[in-house]
Amino acid sequence: MKSFKSHFLFDRRKRSGILLLCTLIIAVLAFLLWYTPEVDIVVSQEEAIRVAHFQKEIDSLKVVELENRKPKIYPFNPNFITDYRGYTLGLTTEEIGRLRRFRESDKWINSSADFKRVTKVSDSLLVAISPYFKFPDWVANPKPKPNYTPKKKWKTAEEKGGLNRVTFDALMQLEGMDEGAAHKIITHHKKIGGYLVDQQIYDVYGVATKLKREVLNHYTVKQKPTVVLMDVNTASASDLSTIPLLNFDMAKEMVDYRILREGVKNIEELKNLDGMTDYKFERIRLYLKAN
Repeated sequence: MKSFKSHFLFDRRKRSGILLLCTLIIAVLAFLLWYTPEVDIVVSQEEAIRVAHFQKEIDSLKVVELENRKPKIYPFNPNFITDYRGYTLGLTTEEIGRLRRFRESDKWINSSADFKRVTKVSDSLLVAISPYFKFPDWVANPKPKPNYTPKKKWKTAEEKGGLNRVTFDALMQLEGMDEGAAHKIITHHKKIGGYLVDQQIYDVYGVATKLKREVLNHYTVKQKPTVVLMDVNTASASDLSTIPLLNFDMAKEMVDYRILREGVKNIEELKNLDGMTDYKFERIRLYLKAN
């Protein structure tokens, strides 16, 4: 037991050595704990490019995350901005008050310019929030007003010129008239010996209806040509076929009709002929009589 205790009995010199050793150990541990050796890490060019690429992706994700955290603004009608909504948009209480008073007078904001004029917001704030303004369709996309063209006023008979005296040069002065149409009208007029009624100009073949109407807006039959009415009961088929719009086959049918019925008592009977139309009948009756 005495020899066992002797292992723990140190003289002053040994105790000083042990204390110094412990101090060194603690100092080394502290040095190792706080000291970080600088080591140059060599990175290849390929690894540097990959690191830069990853860093770029990380930065872009950060930007997206920051944008997502921002409060979103949805399209809205500026006529119905509440106090809270105006505050979140950056409007001052004075600007919100101007808008409220304007709406209380039963008036409406229909554009960004109206919003600025009423609220007197700064240009920078207007630029930031105006893209979100949403007005009703009838305001944002108004229907174009129809181009109203007043109807052309038709001249009275006294204001018009004589249709049977119209010349080629006079026809060429009319709106839309061309040389071909003017020649056809003059040729037709000479062929039938003049017009008895205005509607005969519609018999001109190959001329647009609007041009014929243009002619009748400036000219009318004032002096009728002298026409000897042809007796349907005595005229031959050849003579009847010379009447405008009446061909030889129709003329032959008229002759057969009067022979079968021993004469035509009234021109109206000719309406019953095969192939006879109201339009054609109104023309040929101008040149016929039934005695």
